[in-house]
Amino acid sequence: MSSDTNTIQLIAGLGNPGNEYKATRHNAGFWFIDQLASQYNLSFKSEAKFLGDLTKLNTSSGHVWLLKPTTFMNRSGQSIARLAKFYKIKTENILIVHDELDLDPGIVKLKQGGGHGGHNGLRDSIAQLGKDFYRLRLGIGHPGNKEQVVGFVLGKTPSSEKTLIEHSINKSIDSIELIMQGNMQKAMNQLHSK
Repeated sequence: MSSDTNTIQLIAGLGNPGNEYKATRHNAGFWFIDQLASQYNLSFKSEAKFLGDLTKLNTSSGHVWLLKPTTFMNRSGQSIARLAKFYKIKTENILIVHDELDLDPGIVKLKQGGGHGGHNGLRDSIAQLGKDFYRLRLGIGHPGNKEQVVGFVLGKTPSSEKTLIEHSINKSIDSIELIMQGNMQKAMNQLHSK
């Protein structure tokens, strides 16, 4: 199936709920969703049946659900799957936004499918949905040693890195219309250029 026919009907940002996690690198997906909602003057409402905070964005090509699972990272796929099942949204019409260790802060990549790369939010999402969803990967860098990864992703983001990540979020939001319309190749060209 051509990716150009895949309009996005659900955008889920991955993160952990609660103030103690708000400023951590692992919450880059939440930062993106919050910034996107704020751009369109939307506010989230807690939806117990979807295990998350939800709002709806109306676009020229239909509406798009914005979701922040409140299940904690390793069960976030359950929240996404509940919403997708309820509204009959196919896996290829879902975009999941998450922090990415394999990319430096400030780098953002869009892709469809793939493995979880050790990311617990992606691992649960793949278990619940299959792997054909789109991913917007926000680079947070790597501590250099896999033993330090947990402390790193759950650590507070230094302001120099936060600025770079915020830049990649803003850049992604500039391409979000293309992504929502399913114009993935054009969005990738924009996002992946320097």
